[in-house]
Order: sequence, then structure tokens, then C-alpha cells
Amino acid sequence: MNRSYYRWELLALLSCAFFFHQADRAIFGVLLTSINADLKLSDDQLGFAASALFFTIALMVPIAGYAADRFSKKWIITASIIFWSIATAMTGLARGITGIVLFRSVATAGGESFYAPAAYPLLAAYHKTTRSLAMAVHQGALYVGLMVSGYLAAWINGWVGWRGTFFLFGAGGVLLGLLFIFRLRDIPKQDEMVTAVENPSTGVSVLEMLKHFFMNPTALLLTVGFSAIVFVNNAYVVWAPAFIEVKFSVSQTTAAGGVMLYHHFTAFCGILLGGVLTDRLIRRFPRFRMFLQSSVMLCGAPAIYYFGCGSTILTAWIATATFGLFRGLYETNTHAAMFDVVKPEYRGSTVGLMTMSAFLLGSLSPILMGRLSSIYGKADGLSYGFAVLSIAYIVGAVAVLLAAVWTFRRNRVVESI
Repeated sequence: MNRSYYRWELLALLSCAFFFHQADRAIFGVLLTSINADLKLSDDQLGFAASALFFTIALMVPIAGYAADRFSKKWIITASIIFWSIATAMTGLARGITGIVLFRSVATAGGESFYAPAAYPLLAAYHKTTRSLAMAVHQGALYVGLMVSGYLAAWINGWVGWRGTFFLFGAGGVLLGLLFIFRLRDIPKQDEMVTAVENPSTGVSVLEMLKHFFMNPTALLLTVGFSAIVFVNNAYVVWAPAFIEVKFSVSQTTAAGGVMLYHHFTAFCGILLGGVLTDRLIRRFPRFRMFLQSSVMLCGAPAIYYFGCGSTILTAWIATATFGLFRGLYETNTHAAMFDVVKPEYRGSTVGLMTMSAFLLGSLSPILMGRLSSIYGKADGLSYGFAVLSIAYIVGAVAVLLAAVWTFRRNRVVESI
């Protein structure tokens, strides 16, 4: 196998997987109005269903991370894709809130949880000198999935209904998972041998894994920053389409398509720009990733506020596009920054613990937005909610800045190329 060639095939395969990973998650928000009309659910129930998904992810990812450090990443990723895609298809069979929570929130989230802790270390192992760019392209697949799902799910919904939309998205993911059986490869043997010499996987205990994460102040501060990103993103994906549809009296297709397209197109541009820029500067300025992340979070906070509180739909589109650009610049280095301070043998478990922490907090934002919507009405309540969300970005920016100036030097891990 030509490793130089395969690393780009791997990037393409994982990017396709991440497309479905995020599209399957995002279509719930796009189809929210149709689901509500059919099943007669309240905003509190819909918020609870979304929060249950994120809470399930938070519970499962530590287990997934530990498994990723001990077992075949290929088979974890492949099984994950097939499982969550089947669960997505089964969501179309739901007849009430119980079915939505069971298939959408628990089963789908359980499958999705095992993807990232195995995928990111696998990608990092093949892309040592092009890590930021590879992570950026992979993350860009998330934005493409969200952009496409906005219009595609709304269009399919008009054609075969919301149930058929879940069936079709699920079927696509299953077919991709079958392809992975034949094309996905694990970490190269020589890299596995180096890791085994430094720290045998069979000797890494749960206690060592927890100690490596919780005794690493830079990792903890970066987790605070990532938690702020997830807290805002979860609320945005679930509630932004319905917010725009109600506040500005536009169609579901216009609202869902605009929310997904304008935000995620600029995020896609931002993440590619950030990937190229970071790979050029990181060798000379090792803390560049964190300074970039802190700066763009501070710049993104006002955009989140004006998305919720602007008086015209044009203001909302400009705000969400600006917010997307800064989000993309941050997410270029979400995992690359963490891998700068975490040893390779602990990366799967670290991704799991970081994701657990972020999604425990992030699971609260959809239900919080649903509660505000129930109290003040969808337009005003969600406006207040987005204003509150902007504060999370400021908190995250301060945490990452502290990591860059205070703890990075003592926790830095230098890898051989």
C-alpha cells in the first residue's frame, strides 16, 4: 500500500462518513416543523428529544474513546456508520415522543458516539505534516453535510414526507458503511509498533487514561473552549431553522436552506483557510492554533447575538454567515490543538473525554431554547436564547487564551516526523 496515496483516500472516505454523520443529525432540525405537525409534540418535548441525543453522546463517548485506543479503528468506524444509519432510518417509524427519543436520540447517538474517537487519531496518524489541512477538509465535510441537508431534506420532505427523508438518509449511510469494509485501513503497522514500545495498549488502564486527561491543564482549558462551541452549535442546528421560519414568516425551505447554507458555506471557507494558514505557521509559532481559536471566538460572539436580535432577515443572514466564518476558523484546530498536548496512545480516549464534557453541557442548550420558546413564544424566546448563547463564546475564548499563555509550554508533546 502506498501510504502517501492512501492518506488522501482515507481523508476522502472519512469525509464522506462525516457528511452522513452530521447530515443525519441535522435533518431533525430541518424537519422539526413537519414532525411537530404530524405527531403534535410541544416545543418542550422537541427540545427534550434533541437534548437526549446530545446527552447520550456525552455518556457514550468515553467508552468509545477507550475502545478506540485498544481495538481496531477500522471496525469501530465501520460498525458505527452502519449502526447509526440504521437508527436514522428507524426514526421514520416513530409514532410519538417515545419513538423519537428511542430511535433518534438514543440509538442514533449511540452509534455516532464511536465515530470521532476512532476517526481523528486514525487521520492524525496518516497526516503528520498536513494535519491541520486534513482536519480542516474532514471538518469541511461536516459543513457540506449541513449545507446540503438543509435544502435536500426540505425537498425530500415535500416529496415523500419526513418519514421517507429519514429512510433515504439512513440507506445512504448503510451503503457507505459497506464500502468501508473493503477500503478502510487501520494505523500503519510501523506506527503501531512505535506506540506499543512507548506505551503498550494492553497496559493502558482506565486510571492512567483519566489521569492523563484530568492532570493536563491545557487539555482541560481546551475542553472548556470546545464545550462553548458545542453548546452554541447544538442549539443552532436544532432551533435556528424554526426560528427564522417563524420570526420572518418565510417557507420551511427558505428558512432551513438559508440557515444551513449561509452559515456553513462561510464556515467551510474559514476552516480551509485556517488549515492552510496553520500548517504554514505552526512550526514557527507552536501556540498559533490556540491564539487563533481564542481570537475568532471573541469575534464570533457579537455575530451570534445579532443573529437572534436583528430586526431583518438580511441582518440574520449576515450575522449567521459571519458567525460561520469564525466558527470554521476555530474548528480547523479543535482536535489538532488537543493533539499538540496529548500523547498518541491517549488520543482516542482524550477525544472521548473532551466530547463527553462538551456534550454534557451542550445537551442543555436545545432544551433551554425550547423552554424559552414555550414561555415567551418562538420568535421572542429564541431571540433571547441566542443572545445568551453569545456569552458562551466569550467564556470559551478566555479559557483557550489562558491555555496558550499559561499552560501550553509545560504540556506540549513534540512528535517525530
